[in-house]
Amino acid sequence: MDIPRIFNITESAHRIHNPITPEKLATLGAALRLETGARVLDLGSGSGEMLCTWARDHGIVGTGIDMSRLFTEQARRRAVELDVVDRVEFIHGDAAGHVSAGKVDVAACVGASWIGGGIAGTIELLARSLRAGGILLIGEPFWRRLPPTEEIARGCLANAISDFSTLPELLASFGRLGYDVVEMVLADQDGWDRYEAAKWLTMRRWLDANPDDELASEVRARLTSEPGRHATFTREYLGWGVFALMAR
Repeated sequence: MDIPRIFNITESAHRIHNPITPEKLATLGAALRLETGARVLDLGSGSGEMLCTWARDHGIVGTGIDMSRLFTEQARRRAVELDVVDRVEFIHGDAAGHVSAGKVDVAACVGASWIGGGIAGTIELLARSLRAGGILLIGEPFWRRLPPTEEIARGCLANAISDFSTLPELLASFGRLGYDVVEMVLADQDGWDRYEAAKWLTMRRWLDANPDDELASEVRARLTSEPGRHATFTREYLGWGVFALMAR
């Protein structure tokens, strides 16, 4: 079980696999008013930066599930670096359908709502692990500027304009699902740059070291096209945020 190898290549140097910066991740942890011993479940935990830094800074106890073998091992190494191995656990596995054995205070899926077939299904999945009065965290893209054409939407790696909502529409959709939005931390263009541009040096160094690899031509094509695509489309049109929800 693993994610497509191309993502393990392009994001191998990332600690955070979405456009939120370390500073905004810290802002989110503080905004949630996390208490020592709070239990956090993170589905699609990537390289573990959220759980590890929150364990260090707030004393939470966390479990992360991720399909990437590489990212899971990176998360375990990060726990050692931050001296929180007694507080966090990282499991290599499929987060889709995962329900915690015990109820948690915070259930999160930050940027991987495909595990539940979309926002509604992912919220339903997370709610099965959440204690009464707990907080759900959902990380989702939205249109910061509505694309005028479908071609521009595809330039943002969406299939169509309808794939994403505007921010007001996204917030309203949480209400229709029966949840109050109690906090949000939004990425900005600098966050997008850190997420996307960090891939470019990783790809170049990987190409220099692996010129004959079967994925070399694909990585070369991405390195050639991605800076322009990002500057033209994603950076200008796509927003991203983490939204804290509580059931009404």
